[in-house]
Amino acid sequence: MADLNADFEAAVANSRKLPQRPDNATLLKIYGLYKQATAGDNGEKKPGFGDLVGRAKWDAWNGLKGTAADDAKRQYIELIRSLG
Repeated sequence: MADLNADFEAAVANSRKLPQRPDNATLLKIYGLYKQATAGDNGEKKPGFGDLVGRAKWDAWNGLKGTAADDAKRQYIELIRSLG
């Protein structure tokens, strides 16, 4: 468990130093996995129609509902490694 958390924290740090900015779909996946890993299932109210970015982020996170935190951390780590 400690190794997973350390690997996750390292991946979070590495996500800020990627050689190339990922496309928007990948950024949303990174965001959703991070939120699921750190906050669990989305319990926030869906943003209004005027907030397109907020809605996209909410949808990305909400789409991972039911995913265990450790699974989300593993997926996040794999995704960041694949982009590095």
